Amino acid sequence: MSEVDDNGLDKSCCASCGIAELDDIELKACADCDLVKYCSIDCEQEDQSQHKKACKKRAAELRDELLFKQPESSHRGDCPICCLPLPLDKQKSCMMTCCSKLVCNGCIYANQKREYEGRLGYKCVFCRKAVPTTDEEYDKQRMNRVEAYDPVALRQEGGEQDKKGIYISAFEYYTKSAGLGDLEAHYNLSCLYHNGHGVEKDREKEIHHLEEAAIGGHPDARHNLGCIEEDDYNIVRAVKHWIIAATQGHDSSIEALMSAFKGGEVRKDVLAAALRAHKTAVDATKSPQRDAAEEYRRKWSIVEPK
Repeated sequence: MSEVDDNGLDKSCCASCGIAELDDIELKACADCDLVKYCSIDCEQEDQSQHKKACKKRAAELRDELLFKQPESSHRGDCPICCLPLPLDKQKSCMMTCCSKLVCNGCIYANQKREYEGRLGYKCVFCRKAVPTTDEEYDKQRMNRVEAYDPVALRQEGGEQDKKGIYISAFEYYTKSAGLGDLEAHYNLSCLYHNGHGVEKDREKEIHHLEEAAIGGHPDARHNLGCIEEDDYNIVRAVKHWIIAATQGHDSSIEALMSAFKGGEVRKDVLAAALRAHKTAVDATKSPQRDAAEEYRRKWSIVEPK
């Protein structure tokens, strides 16, 4: 039985020579669009001129389906101790240099309080290794993870180089980390391409890394894509990006939607739904333990005189 798609193309035959898929002949689908199949590389190359336009259109449609799919969670994931979603505010969590685990302040605070009251030695809340007491021990732990090719540690080292203005080295570390699937590294690479730090400014590569990060649930990357679409007068696509980011608890995207609402580009019911989803996402990151940690941090923060 022939396999005909929605476009009327017979996928059971080679799109170039027309040979049917039999026991000794295996057809391979076009890697970019999956619209047609070919029996050989020669047939694929021969049909390229006729198929190119439809392939490009379908590839863009598939990319958009992936790009505008609502992520299950933000790229930060859940705290490995309390299993609650990690806040988007990076000051409310901490990465353990010994194991590269990102843990919420609530769990760190509860663990440190238990250790202090029990007069115990301070250990990592996740892997239970002793907490470094000197900068040398801290750097040694961090570099051990870098040498182990840990994507989080590689990205963190890239961040250290970035802060020092050593952008070429930062780019190399971010690239290695992104290659291992770290979404924050993709976002950081987009910033380098945007600012031209360590690399030439490249809008296409900037957008590519923003999209890779956004697909994985990075709300900052998603918000930036919305801003780019707005600059290009693609307000419908911009609003889609901001809604997705807002439902992850992203404040700037809510502000962008409210601005678009004032300009008549977003309906009232759409904005209301986004506000409800935003509140739900933010509330999901709260807990009494995290509130206690935040109160402790505020209490002991050193306020510099104005």
